[in-house]
Formats: sequence, C-alpha cells, structure tokens
Amino acid sequence: MALDLAFMITAFATMIVIIDPFAIGPMFLALTPGMTPRQRRLIAWRSVVIAGLLLLVFAAFGEAVLGFIGISMPAFRVAGGVLLFLTALDMLFDRRTKRREGHAEADDDHDDPSVFPLAIPLISGPGSIASVILLTGEKPGLEGLVTVVAITFAVLIIMGITMQASGYLENALGKVGINVITRLLGMLLAALSVQFVLDGLSAFGFGPGPG
Repeated sequence: MALDLAFMITAFATMIVIIDPFAIGPMFLALTPGMTPRQRRLIAWRSVVIAGLLLLVFAAFGEAVLGFIGISMPAFRVAGGVLLFLTALDMLFDRRTKRREGHAEADDDHDDPSVFPLAIPLISGPGSIASVILLTGEKPGLEGLVTVVAITFAVLIIMGITMQASGYLENALGKVGINVITRLLGMLLAALSVQFVLDGLSAFGFGPGPG
C-alpha cells in the first residue's frame, strides 16, 4: 500500500485535536487522588485499551451501520463536521474543560474511573467516534482503515503516556500554557471541521469538489 502522507497528516491532526491528550492530565489527577503510581498506570492504560477497542469497532463498521439505517456518508460528513465545529467552539471558549471536569466530579465516588468517565466519554466520546467514521469515509478501503486505526492507536498511546506523566506536564506547562495549547488546537479543529462540511456538501453537488 502506498502511503498517503496528506491523509495521514489530516488524520493525525484530527485525532490529536479531538482526543486532546494534553488537556486530560489535570482531570486524570482529579480522578485518581491518593493512588499509587502503579494504580494510576493501570487505570491509564486500561482506559486507553477500552477506548481503543471502541474506536476500532466504529472505524471498521461505522459506515456499514450508517448505511444500514439509511444515512449517507456525505450527510454524516456534514453532521460530523458541525459536531466537530461545536467541539472547537467549546475548546476556544474553555467550555470543554469545564464539561470534562463535570464528568470527573460526577464520578468522585467510584474507585476505578478507567471505564467511566475516562474511556467513555472523555477519550472515546461523540467527537472521536464521529472522527474515525469520517476519516475512514474519506479514504474507503483497507488502506484508509489501517491508516486511521494506526494513527488513532498512536494518539491513544500518547494519551496513556500523558496520563502517566500528568503531574510533570501540568507543572511544566502551567494552567496558562495548557489554555494556550487548547485554544490553538481549537482553531485548527474549527478549520478541519469546516473542510468536512464542505466535502459533504460537494458530494451533494454544492460548490467545488474536495481539493
């Protein structure tokens, strides 16, 4: 299979922005108070594995499920682009962090947060699920699926490492640094989401085709 570098860059940028591993550190610390490094390591990688399996299922079968219920890929591309744009607005205005913190507070009474809220919905939420379906739809076939799955797993590995090093990362970047990075990623995601919408509309005959 010939590697499509442009598609790989787009897929990586989309997944790194949507999954947002660098913003999860403070919430991971809040969900694991008083735990040993070993306990935190197990919870971090358990949540990554669960989220990875869920996203793998949607990457492989998401488009087939859409076809079964009568939703065309261009229509889902437009809807997914709108959803990602709303996520970008949340990142730009810091509403996403507050929502994630709300999920963390709601789970304070649970000892193991690896499934909820870490794996679902903080890592494999609606945005990341929509993204893997959109990306595999952008490049149908085995090559697209393998590329999207490999890049998603790479981003999840970054997520696991980030959760393990969350204390160091928070101290190194500080709250201001994390806010700056979040807003820059939000602007990038807004541009990517608009491109998804334009590609979907072009499939319906509106405007020029995808460049």
